[in-house]
Amino acid sequence: MTLHVTNTLTGETEPFEPQDPEHVLLYYCGLTVSDPPHLGHARSWVHVDVMHRWLEFIGYDVRHVENFTDVNEKIVARVGEDDLGEDEADVAETYIGRTLADMRSLNLLRAEVYPRVSEHVPEIIDLVETLVEKGYAYESNGSVYFDVTSFEDYGTLSNQDIDEIESQGDPDERSEKRHPADFALWKADGVDADAVAEHRHEGVDHGGDPPAGQTWDSPWGEGRPGWHIECSAMSMTHLDETLDIHVGGRDLVFPHHENEIAQSEAATGERFANYWLHCELFQMADEKMSSSLGNFVTVDEAVDRWGTNVLRTFLTAGSYNSTQLYSDETITEAEERWDQLERAHEAAAEAVDSPDARTKIEDEQLRRAVSTARDEFRAAMNDDFNTREAQSALLSIASAANRHLEADEPAVGDSESESESEKADEDKGYDYRGLCQAVDALEELGSILGLSFAGDTTGSAALAGEVVDLVLDVRERERDSGNYERADDLRDELEALGIEVQDTDEGPTHRLPSGEKE
Repeated sequence: MTLHVTNTLTGETEPFEPQDPEHVLLYYCGLTVSDPPHLGHARSWVHVDVMHRWLEFIGYDVRHVENFTDVNEKIVARVGEDDLGEDEADVAETYIGRTLADMRSLNLLRAEVYPRVSEHVPEIIDLVETLVEKGYAYESNGSVYFDVTSFEDYGTLSNQDIDEIESQGDPDERSEKRHPADFALWKADGVDADAVAEHRHEGVDHGGDPPAGQTWDSPWGEGRPGWHIECSAMSMTHLDETLDIHVGGRDLVFPHHENEIAQSEAATGERFANYWLHCELFQMADEKMSSSLGNFVTVDEAVDRWGTNVLRTFLTAGSYNSTQLYSDETITEAEERWDQLERAHEAAAEAVDSPDARTKIEDEQLRRAVSTARDEFRAAMNDDFNTREAQSALLSIASAANRHLEADEPAVGDSESESESEKADEDKGYDYRGLCQAVDALEELGSILGLSFAGDTTGSAALAGEVVDLVLDVRERERDSGNYERADDLRDELEALGIEVQDTDEGPTHRLPSGEKE
């Protein structure tokens, strides 16, 4: 069965045909690094990761690029908060580090490259110059705007008529633009103080004048890139003028992705992306999960609490283009499903390596179930990366393995004659090959969903860190009471376990054997 995907550009489910039959160019609109990543981000990450894994599984070489937006008024608004840094670049660097750590904790495949806006300003300026030269953009008071009326297909992705599109950008831009829907490619000067104030966290006293953010010299004067032009410049720099798949959140269809198409195709004369795939929003109660609403669970909190495998089971329980609800009930269901998968894998692997596994025993029901589940998994993934049905196929393998292992008498084949029946007692045991097939299928297909049966140590590492913190608290109380010898003994005992303890002015810190500092 050929892979089919739902293309937002056409509104149809279409067979996937990359430009190169052996290679896929995949671009994902990454984070604006102004807050800790939350489960809404994790949901999109995991689904893009599954797309990457499945494309590789069916034989493609995947070039996956995912950007970091590190130039933005939201980032400037964090300057001076919680020791994040003294300027926009410092804040961005801090959150990029945290984001990469969260990505690794979720067992995501690494992208080929994670480009940053700040590293691609020359390419952005070149692209804006091209648009001006071709008559698609114009300069106004040191800023440059894209003329939406000059691009015939504007509004196609979001199915909007240009005359019905509301004004884009800040209210101050309206007097500078020819059409209310025109959007900024380059903004004169730094970030406006009102824009910074709008994104400040409540109750935080920053003091002094708000920072203006980074600026760069350009043919139109000192300024900053517009938001939309950044992804066009970065994707074309690291992939090509035409992408095979462009993925992003549903909330980015307009204006971000609509504007990406317009500026990119106007500049190159080529189609920007052949397939547009959009992840639906992640819900908490009746609202989407977002940093701006403050109703989010951070990725590191979630991984510490539930572990990577439970989270990935939860996040792949719904397909990328279906709305998913976060609640205690849905997380509990994911815990139960992962527990079923893990227990079945563990029991089947243990039986395979036991004396009860026999080479001549055959359980055709088990073997058929595994083969059927493989077919169902493949069909589900080729049906627009349907992870919900793919996960069901995995669970059916677990159920089949459990039925085989929990039978009153281990399988003895399909013999019906009396002589063979009399011989059954000698042939009791488990179907070695059938269980091997089940174990292999769980591991192989599970890995496409990013599940690991080798052991989910993320949660246990967090627990170890908490235990060490408790020991250090006891050590501090001993020191405060003047029991320095006992305090030294506790430190020595931790270091004997490979846990490095450092005393600082802010209190003790430790480093686990894995190298993770707390």
